[in-house]
Amino acid sequence: MCCVAGLSAGAQAIGPDGQPVDTAGIYSDRSDSLDAAVFVSRQAGNYLSKGKTIRTEVISSAGLSKMACCNLAESFENSASVTVGYSDAVTGARQIRLLGLSGVYTQMLDESRPIMRGFSAPFGLSYVPGQWLESIQIAKGSSSVISGVESMTGQINLEHRKPTDEKPFFLNAAVMSDTKMDLNLASSLQMGPSWSTVILGHVSGNVRTFDHNGDGFMDAPEQLQFNLSNRWLYYADNGVQVRFGIRALQDMRKGGQKGYDHTTYSIMEPQVPGSDPWGSDIVNRSLNGYVKVGIPIEADNSQNIAFVADYSYQDMDSFFGSTSYLGQQHSVFANLLYQNEINESHKFTVGLNGVFDRYDEDFSRTTWMLGPVTAEYDETAWLGNVGLFGEYTFHAGDRFTSIVGLREDWYNKAGCRFSPRITLKYSPAEEIVIRANGGRGLRYATPLVDNIGVFSTGKVFNGIYNEHTLEDAWTFGGNITYYFPFGASSDTYLSFDYFRTQFVQQMVVDYERGSNVIWFYNLDGNRSYSDTYQIDFSVEPVERFSVTLTARYTDAKIELPGKGLVDKPMTGNFKGVLNLQYATNLSKWIFDFTASLNGSSRVYDFMLDTRDDEGNLLYPDGRTPVYPLLYMQVTRRLKGVDLYIGGENLTNFRQKDVIIGTRGADGRLNPRAASFDASAVWGPLMGIKVYAGVRFTLWKKG
Repeated sequence: MCCVAGLSAGAQAIGPDGQPVDTAGIYSDRSDSLDAAVFVSRQAGNYLSKGKTIRTEVISSAGLSKMACCNLAESFENSASVTVGYSDAVTGARQIRLLGLSGVYTQMLDESRPIMRGFSAPFGLSYVPGQWLESIQIAKGSSSVISGVESMTGQINLEHRKPTDEKPFFLNAAVMSDTKMDLNLASSLQMGPSWSTVILGHVSGNVRTFDHNGDGFMDAPEQLQFNLSNRWLYYADNGVQVRFGIRALQDMRKGGQKGYDHTTYSIMEPQVPGSDPWGSDIVNRSLNGYVKVGIPIEADNSQNIAFVADYSYQDMDSFFGSTSYLGQQHSVFANLLYQNEINESHKFTVGLNGVFDRYDEDFSRTTWMLGPVTAEYDETAWLGNVGLFGEYTFHAGDRFTSIVGLREDWYNKAGCRFSPRITLKYSPAEEIVIRANGGRGLRYATPLVDNIGVFSTGKVFNGIYNEHTLEDAWTFGGNITYYFPFGASSDTYLSFDYFRTQFVQQMVVDYERGSNVIWFYNLDGNRSYSDTYQIDFSVEPVERFSVTLTARYTDAKIELPGKGLVDKPMTGNFKGVLNLQYATNLSKWIFDFTASLNGSSRVYDFMLDTRDDEGNLLYPDGRTPVYPLLYMQVTRRLKGVDLYIGGENLTNFRQKDVIIGTRGADGRLNPRAASFDASAVWGPLMGIKVYAGVRFTLWKKG
């Protein structure tokens, strides 16, 4: 938003002067980016950015070190804005919720480039190592139009380690009690005055799996991931910057019952119980390359031109029992824009961009309902849009800022759509900041991949599960923050925000329209919305001791045929987070404690009769129980080396009978039954986990 050419799309680090720093963009001098990285590392782990026009929560490098942070999905535990859960109890796929809605409605950005779209969305959170990142910025609501309008509930921007970083070598290694091991490497190298590069490597996997609840299914899948990235920066004497990079990834995971073989699996009941195990076998491969070019027109950078191009290839071979879903995705994103900063009060950006996807899908599924029921298709879908946009920013000193963005997009399957967005920021006094924003969001749905948990069921699919609906939603909201004049720092604040997202069109995945059937259909005039209220309080009562308290309430509703307007199922209505951190002098020891309280959600109708081993109903009132989670970490910092130990889910709370369905004569769950369901996940799947790790940093000699 308020950034150089807007390329960070409302998600930048904030410099010591309280103003945005272009760590992600193309045009800033390399020393600015380096200073920003060093400054952010001294910030609190989580904080609300005072300088941003849009309501933005920042998770700094310090915050990324509070957890084991093996990947991006584990980086949000200190945030009440974002909720992270499992898509199902088999694949290990993680999903986020922002403003009470699925993460597919949140636009994920890698330094201005849209990522985690289509086939890469279900597992994308697991493909970004937390230790590759410098910071994460969570912008709620409708933000900039510069990177498109797929952001319905907000944008999450990822800032990676920079080629200009003063760390020639960084290593992070961790091992968890569930035998998962994680290794991350990063090396930033400066090769003369013009060239610099950063190499990022990652490997993770588990040695063995467990079945702590004795249901015959692995608690977490067998997994092995390799991930390699190389990013470059060329900086010319005339101010021209070129950034480019490449990343390759392979991820293999097997879940469900051990011994599953998709080549021999039969939908027919095996003669010997357990002789033909049910499970999932998924292999993901991806390749990404990008280039960003910035050309200053004026010496003071008040006018410049930028070009961004990105290509991604995603290959997913997945098998679930007798179901196979083989997909390939080719995606191209291109953005050409011109910025003119007329003076300190007026700035505008205009441009042209578009995104184009080719989806090759080969789907076959056989389930059993009074006999075999087969659904299949083999299709190639071309989806794309190209849009003209303009964004005007007005500053009235430090008191008032307004950003007005307009886009007109042509969608190849839906024609033209107009998307306005507006953001306002007003400070009537130095200690008060008021923000408001609103606008339209549009995205093509990929029904099966967006809801990958449906594969981990025995239910029959019905409806338009092979169509790509253009989903359409409006989001409006605001935020007021008051900064108090007490505490050991100047960042004591109390903040309240409210946001509403209302759908005009949506792909609905309905588990409750018929017995053992999942229906896919369009909203088509029915109601679907989410209201979210959140309050944040942060204070440093004494030096080096910080307290952050956050509470969020969500009211998410959807109108279903035959049921009327009901709570969206499996959507928690409340989350509260308390984080305490204390550091000794010179931060030689760091102690971190996080507690969260997670509210109840409405369960699906087919879960109402679920009983425990004693025959008691698990959901007598039709809702999940309220449950707590605890996390702790202790870090010992030595010269260039951090040693840390910690624990997750220290309350040892786990969802009971997470996999449900008909049981055979031997008492075992029957995955071939239509009632089988491993997708009804609302709570933790694993109990207490402890971990230990080391971070080694080699600093560049002065």
